[in-house]
Amino acid sequence: METRATLRYGKIGPQKVRDITSLIIGKEAKIALGILANLKRRPASILIKLIKSALANAKAKETKEPLDFYLERVVVDGGPVAKRLRAAAMGKSTMIKKRTTHITVVLRNRENGSES
Repeated sequence: METRATLRYGKIGPQKVRDITSLIIGKEAKIALGILANLKRRPASILIKLIKSALANAKAKETKEPLDFYLERVVVDGGPVAKRLRAAAMGKSTMIKKRTTHITVVLRNRENGSES
């Protein structure tokens, strides 16, 4: 069984989130939450909320079997970029890009000890 949770228009750059996702892909959800809880980076708290949301979605779908989920994939895409101007030297201006992120966390249930 597959469940997912998405964050749209998160106010953080996608590259910052991608650096952390390599640590948790393929791990069990509880282990991934433990890894993220010990990281002192801002995307970690965002991913913790997303994984907890995906687990809550799984509980809502399935009530009888124990929930033993692992992170099948975490997709991090760039969202729209808000562009601002900042004054620079010699009467010029420079662009400030405020990036947003779309994150999708996909959890899959381990059935009978296998990954399918």
